[in-house]
Amino acid sequence: MTACSTGSATTSNGDLGTGPTTTSTSERPADDYPDAITRHLDRLASAPRPVDRSAMPPRHLDADAFPQALVDRSLIVSGGPPPDGIPPIDEPVYEIASSIDWLQPDEPVLVLLLDGQARAYPIQIMIWHEIVNDVVADRPVTVTYCPLCNSGVAFDRIAGDDVLDFGTSGGLYQANLVMYDRQTESLWTQFDGRAVIGTRVGEQLATLPVSTVSWKDFLRDHPDGTVLARDETNPRPYGRNPYNAYDQRDKPVAGFHTGEHDGTLASFERVVGVEIGDDAVAVPTRSLADVGVASTDVGDHTLMFWHLPGTASALNDRDIASGDDIGSTGVFLSADGEAVFTRVDDSFVDDLTGSTWNILGEAVAGPLRGDRLDPVAHVDTFWFAWATFQVDAELFDPALD
Repeated sequence: MTACSTGSATTSNGDLGTGPTTTSTSERPADDYPDAITRHLDRLASAPRPVDRSAMPPRHLDADAFPQALVDRSLIVSGGPPPDGIPPIDEPVYEIASSIDWLQPDEPVLVLLLDGQARAYPIQIMIWHEIVNDVVADRPVTVTYCPLCNSGVAFDRIAGDDVLDFGTSGGLYQANLVMYDRQTESLWTQFDGRAVIGTRVGEQLATLPVSTVSWKDFLRDHPDGTVLARDETNPRPYGRNPYNAYDQRDKPVAGFHTGEHDGTLASFERVVGVEIGDDAVAVPTRSLADVGVASTDVGDHTLMFWHLPGTASALNDRDIASGDDIGSTGVFLSADGEAVFTRVDDSFVDDLTGSTWNILGEAVAGPLRGDRLDPVAHVDTFWFAWATFQVDAELFDPALD
């Protein structure tokens, strides 16, 4: 069992392991047999695939077949399971929020608001499946979660004239989930939705704004919203975190992430990251939690960053609902002359009308009730992941502003 797999093992020093910590002489690791590894890779590369010119690992290493690669192909490594060994959900089933009794108040859920529909994807499910191929408001979308980067990202899965379906390739790039589309078997990095090797290389999926918030906050304002149900066809021990104490690490898992680490922040410090065009910024979550609301410019836009306490970390305790309180975040467009917002208890209040707003940017009380701020796609993630994919991004610390 490995990280980003259907289970995990933890060694005595706290590192995520790749199996038992002791090995008998009759069951020596494959690393002792380089020739056997080579033969195994050759078998995988020559095995038939459903599509021509598949880039599925280890085919991605063939520079003759795939001369263009947007990342160092040697850094796409096995996470342990085979393709779709972490089973994505292709036929999602939903329950009405008010009918659910298996989620705890502080549990994290990934929320997508699209064309008047509100849908929640519990992290207790996403941590075991990582990808949901879905349709929301008649729009094909893919909702994803990479536990090793703590990155929840949603995409429009229309690429050109095609509607793509995504699966887990079994590979990781710098500890980030590598997806593949079933139509061409090109490889895509989850963090930025970019095809990095294969026939679709260079294409990038449009990102949709999502937020990781507490179950109680979603339920309070969207009791009629839909919630991804537990998968009965590929059931897992939902509610349990297979990456116990993962967010307490001081460096990424050896072998999954290589190279120098940006030491500006600790590797596992949480940040809120935003990319708009060629501009990007990260805000340390701990500083944002202290102030509640912060604003900064990203390119030609002024953005508001919000933080609300009361959401558990999915990667802290063995029981997801018992994780440390890391809060939830929201990012919204602002403009000169607009209202100033202040965090008050479990919501936000604007100084112009006194309306009350939730962490999703919806006015839930007051003169503006029913209005919604313009959301900005953002990712709650660890510093090492953000610094890997956004080398030149700015760092804005509200505590130093």
